[in-house]
Amino acid sequence: MALDRTNLVALMKQVAKANPSAPVAYSFGDQQLSYEALNETLRQELNELAGTYALYRENKNTIFSIIEETLSDILPKKVEERYEQFAEVKTFAQGDKPIFKRKIGSNRRAKQFITRVGLAGIYEVFKLAKNEENFEVRTSAIGGAAQIGFEEFLDGRVDFAEVTQIVMEGMDELIYKEVGAALKASINQLPSANYAAVNGFDEKTFDRLLTIAAAYGTPTIYCTYEFAVNMIPKEAWRYTEAMKDELWKTGRLQQYKQWKVVILEQGFEDETNSTKVIDPGYAWIIPSGADNKPVKIAFEGDTIVDEYVGYDRSKEIQVYKKVGVVAMLGNNICAYVDTALMGQMDTWNYDGITGKVYTYDGRLSGQAAEGNETVSE
Repeated sequence: MALDRTNLVALMKQVAKANPSAPVAYSFGDQQLSYEALNETLRQELNELAGTYALYRENKNTIFSIIEETLSDILPKKVEERYEQFAEVKTFAQGDKPIFKRKIGSNRRAKQFITRVGLAGIYEVFKLAKNEENFEVRTSAIGGAAQIGFEEFLDGRVDFAEVTQIVMEGMDELIYKEVGAALKASINQLPSANYAAVNGFDEKTFDRLLTIAAAYGTPTIYCTYEFAVNMIPKEAWRYTEAMKDELWKTGRLQQYKQWKVVILEQGFEDETNSTKVIDPGYAWIIPSGADNKPVKIAFEGDTIVDEYVGYDRSKEIQVYKKVGVVAMLGNNICAYVDTALMGQMDTWNYDGITGKVYTYDGRLSGQAAEGNETVSE
């Protein structure tokens, strides 16, 4: 291969970090390359290692080690970049206890508790002692995989740059799903005054929660786009021309009254785009005076890449990484649940003319499927 291992790893990391849609050039060595040119260079380099089945068999351990090093470095950075507004991300060596430190400021009125996610679907809730500043985030193995048909090897059509990207995106989506699960699981630990479940968006109820959060700092609202499109004034006279223009362009407002609205990116369970990752019915109100990154994500140890050979001689490139997720909420954080949207995990469509949200099969948001009862009254 033209590049030595060190430069090949550097090239793969640069491709993994790059935004394919960004119209910018990326530096590699003394060259300025577009994303397309950068990715094509990587594809050609890897093709020299695995362009045929014989080459792959000879060089697969080298390829795996390059992917391992790339993912160990880039995946935590990608996760931190995506969730930086509400999550703290740290990397720990294998065997080191993933310890996070609670930020204790002058406002000690906020009593905090932890919801620790078990990747097998078990959630453990515990409170921090008054003077306890450190807590451990337990990690479990997660995995991502990409399948390569045997004929793809024979035809020279294997693109390991794409394989790496597919695996990284899959693991990122799994972590995001656990973030959403941790937040949902922790909601029952909030004081009753900090939580409201209403069919639809009720301005007075939402404002009451904002008042509670504002007592601890400047609130920021975190919600999905589906939730945000309903979080708008009902009376026409309250719309300024700027608000009308913003709604026309984006379908939602960047601020609710004076408070900032942060949209939680929606993801999908698989390539069919039919089942969403984040429940759209939840909104979180988090004050700046709190530990304003209530989600903690820990990566532990090295990434492990291996292969599974199918009965048809296809290869499944499997990646394992130890990750832990906890949600650290307290009585300074509030949650609003729109029961009309809650659990609407199927693909939806927003009608910009009527302002209504429809599920993939044409039902209004909150309307029951045929033969079922409505979500909430």
